This record gives sequence, C-alpha cells and structure tokens, in this order.
Amino acid sequence: LADLKGNKKKFFVGTVGTGAVALAALGIPSTALAFLIIYVVASIMLNGSMVFYDAFLVDTTDEERYDEVSSQGYAWGYIGSCVPFIACLAVVLGGPSVGVPMDVGMKIAFLITAVWWVAFSIPLLRNVRQTHYRQRTAHLVRDTFSELARTLGRIWRDRRLRLFMLAFFCYIDGVHTIIKMSTSYGTDLGIDSTQLVLALLVTQFVAFPSAIAYGRLAGRFGTKRMLLVAIGAYLCITLFAAFFLRSAVEFWVLAVCVGLFQGGIQALSRSEFGKLIPKDRANEYYGFFDIFGKYAAVMGTFLVSVFTQLTGNSSVGVLSIAALFVLGFVLLAKMPEAEG
Repeated sequence: LADLKGNKKKFFVGTVGTGAVALAALGIPSTALAFLIIYVVASIMLNGSMVFYDAFLVDTTDEERYDEVSSQGYAWGYIGSCVPFIACLAVVLGGPSVGVPMDVGMKIAFLITAVWWVAFSIPLLRNVRQTHYRQRTAHLVRDTFSELARTLGRIWRDRRLRLFMLAFFCYIDGVHTIIKMSTSYGTDLGIDSTQLVLALLVTQFVAFPSAIAYGRLAGRFGTKRMLLVAIGAYLCITLFAAFFLRSAVEFWVLAVCVGLFQGGIQALSRSEFGKLIPKDRANEYYGFFDIFGKYAAVMGTFLVSVFTQLTGNSSVGVLSIAALFVLGFVLLAKMPEAEG
C-alpha cells in the first residue's frame, strides 16, 4: 500500500506519530499489562517506520550515491542517538540529587525520547518526496496481498537478490547476536553497569566516522567487496570473543572493534539491497529486508544456547556464531556482479 503514489510519507507519518505517542505514554500505566501493551504498540510502530524510512533511500538520491547516503544516515543516527541517551541518563540518575524522583525521571526520559524521534523525522518529511511509486488499482486490498506472494517469487527467481537475502539473513544474524549478548558477557566478566553503558557509548561514537568511511570506501572499491571485508572482520571479532575475551580490557577492545564495522555492514547492506530491487516497489521489498534483519537474530541466540548447553563451554557457544559469518560470506561471494 505504501508503494502507491503519495502513500509512503503518509504511512511514515502515521507510524512515527503513533509510535511517539505510545513511547511518551510508557510513563503513564500503573500495571504491567498496560505497560506491555503500550510497549508492543511502540515497538511495532518503530519497526514499521524503519521500513518506510529505509525505502525512502531510493527517493532521496540516485543509485550511484546510495552507499554514501545510507552510510551518512547510519553515522548520524549513531552519534545522534547518544544525545537523548545521555540526557535520559542524566535525568534518571541525576534527578534525585535535585529533587526529581527516579520514577518521575523515567517518565521524563520517555517523553524526551519521543520528542527527539518526532523532531528528527521532520527534516525527511520537509525535504524528501516520493518519486518512485505504483498507480492505484481497482481492487486495492486483494491486489496488495496477491502482490506479496509474487514479490517472494521474484526474490527467489532473481539469483542475485536470492543470494543476497540468504547471505544477509546469515551475517546480520551474527551481528545482532553479538550486539544482544555483549552486555551479558560483560556482566559475566565482572564489568559493572556504568562501564557497560560507557562501552555502548564508545561503540556508537566509533561507529560514526567508521560508517562514513565505509560509504566512501564502497564508492572506491565496490559495495560487495566492502561488505565481504566487514563480514570477515566480524568473523575475526567472533573468534576473538571465543578465545581471548577474558577481562575488561578485552571487552573494551571488542567494543571498539564492533563500532568499527557495525555501521558499515548495516549501511552498505541497505544500499546494496536498494540497487537490486525495483524502485517503484521499494516499501514492499524493504519490508522483507527488515523482517529478515529483525528476526534473524533468533537463530544466532539459539545456536549459542544449544552449543553452550551441549558442551558446557560458553566459548564453543560463541564460536557457533562464526558459522553464520562463514555462510554469509560464501553466499555473498557467489552473488554475481551487476551487468555493465
């Protein structure tokens, strides 16, 4: 539906607006059930808005600049996310010293984040318009659902797109698993919550220039080649975590290394996908792209848990993630280059 003329921005506004209201409302409920319901709504709207945001890439610039624009978007997103995060920490943790109770500070933090989300969505709404779209049909709803099945068929029949999606599912699964499990590993190493927060901020700050650099390097050496470099780097990070992560020093090294490649692998995955899809169906295709990215991490977490339980060795569990990067590397390497 969002691929129809004039709809993309409307859907983006709807998801951002609803999501921001739900986010601000998280400080209101007095029961766990009410909080959970509002949280689910906010999460769904966030993920929905990201589909439309990603799909705007094809409307924002020409294909030659996809890598650069996507990398800039991720870079400024990383550095920008630090501002409300630090502000919320200051309100929640520092509030009691100036007479603001912690529970009130939490409500203010939700409001700050919601306002930030809306405020920094405005530039896109003011400056970008939908240039690629499909015309409306007589049987809109029926055609929309039937088109989803046809899109899956197109993805599978297109060898380049099929290999990319399978590769993306594998390697982004590994990336998300490392991100999700990093705090638990840090805790196991005896790192306190303050240092964990600082490590997260360091990762974000390092990711800022790294993502920009990756966009420029992709323009010189090619998107696929730089993605392969990033996957190889993540394989090395996984091996480092499995065999050498034993102290706080190694954890900080890991945080910096993740920051060096996290922005690049995410930004270039988005831009490479944009080059492979029909521009007038960007929302539809990016919907599948985001589903692959959001739900892939389940497999990585499952592998780590299973191998840790079977062997009684957490290092073997972490090492299982390496298989995802190896498989992702092989599949992406097999993807043919664009003709011409």
